[in-house]
Amino acid sequence: KEDLVDELTIVYKIQKELKEQYQQIADAMISGTIDNMEKYKYMIGQAHAYLKISQDISNLLNEKEQKNEKGTVIKLDTKN
Repeated sequence: KEDLVDELTIVYKIQKELKEQYQQIADAMISGTIDNMEKYKYMIGQAHAYLKISQDISNLLNEKEQKNEKGTVIKLDTKN
């Protein structure tokens, strides 16, 4: 069980990093620091990649929750 917690911690840290990188790209675009179309297209590609990876991770976590198989259920309700 402890290994699962450690693995989830790593996954959540990766998701957090992806979101931060995405936000940095958005901030750069909003602030107007992109001075040519090549940089703009590159950053748009990066942003799409970060979102796609983050969404794929979320989908994988949701699949594990919904399978309800031994060892793959992630119980988030700690009240019980």
